[in-house]
Amino acid sequence: MGDGRPDVGGGRYARGMAVNSSPETPLPVGEVSRLIGGWIDRLGAVWVEGQITQLSRRPGAGVVFLTLRDPSYDISVSVTCYRQVFDAVADIVTEGARVVVLAKPEWYAPRGQLSLRAAEIKPVGVGELLARLEQLKKALAGEGLFAPQRKKALPFLPQLVGLVCGRASAAERDVLENARHRWPAVRFEVRNVAVQGVHAVPQVVQAVKELDAIDDVDVIIVARGGGSVEDLLPFSDEQLVRAVAACRTPVVSAIGHEPDTPLLDYVADLRASTPTDAAKKVVPDVGEEYERVRLLRDRARRCVHAIVDREERGLAQALSRPSIEDPHRMIDERADHVAALLDRGRRTLGHLLDRADSELTHTHARVVGLSPAATLKRGYAVLQKADGHVVRDPGEVTADEALRARVAEGEFSVRVDT
Repeated sequence: MGDGRPDVGGGRYARGMAVNSSPETPLPVGEVSRLIGGWIDRLGAVWVEGQITQLSRRPGAGVVFLTLRDPSYDISVSVTCYRQVFDAVADIVTEGARVVVLAKPEWYAPRGQLSLRAAEIKPVGVGELLARLEQLKKALAGEGLFAPQRKKALPFLPQLVGLVCGRASAAERDVLENARHRWPAVRFEVRNVAVQGVHAVPQVVQAVKELDAIDDVDVIIVARGGGSVEDLLPFSDEQLVRAVAACRTPVVSAIGHEPDTPLLDYVADLRASTPTDAAKKVVPDVGEEYERVRLLRDRARRCVHAIVDREERGLAQALSRPSIEDPHRMIDERADHVAALLDRGRRTLGHLLDRADSELTHTHARVVGLSPAATLKRGYAVLQKADGHVVRDPGEVTADEALRARVAEGEFSVRVDT
């Protein structure tokens, strides 16, 4: 150990007491127990906090026996005190109460058992409990366990509901009866646990984990009736809060009455003011759903009727129009106009044709009057040389040249005589 003193078992010593031992010279169990008792006797009195789980006050006995437990670490230790020490707080301290004890550790060598001898017992006040809960609440909130965005929505109609509650408790009866009254087909997976006292936290945590592991469970309700702040302490335990935060299944907290707000209410996905309120929030009311369906059906029917009525009115208005009611009326009204236009068109076309015919006749007469054939009919002739060239000048012909003369009624040959 750095000071040259040997230790028990080759390396242990306590409070300046060194013990020599080796595999060849081991210490008897009784001696080790005696030495432990000697070391513990050197310890002074300490203040210890815990929860009373067992209390034994035998009539006429001068000593009271207690079991003090730490719920956070699941460790218990026996405590003894003189009757007058306990009588000072007997009216306000019972099993399940949290206390602080001024006690001196003692070691009972024959049994190898550690106990505490209490010289003073003080109950932990409600104000102090609330202050500690507030500190724990702030610490857990700082980790984000109470954040709204991490809360899961409850299913509309759960097929299987997990319920954690006390055995044959009013909370169990309220949840089951109200839920089945609202929706008779709902099924429950119930876990009966201790809801106060030293065993409450581990049993509730175990039940929540078991239900969360069942795939068919759609939502978990943790329910308990009302009680004092001390009675509801298990539902503010850090271990339970973290177990609920880790659940994949939505969890509903239904602890106590409306004013009661354990830390479980903050981490749960939904807080119900009472177990009855939890049943109402988790399971829909079949009568209300039937009524809602009926109202929606009536509303849909009214909407369809309104659409049909509107379309019928529109169709009636369309049918009442003259063009739809008597479609031939417009044709009849336009028939005379079409006939007049047709007559006018025919007359106009006749006039145009007559004028064109007259113009064509005059033009034809002019063409005929100016044509070479008309000239030939007046006695003229056209002389053409052998190559078809028309003779226009006497100098173009030679003596004894054969020409062709064309007259109105035909042609003949001539010879130039000079």
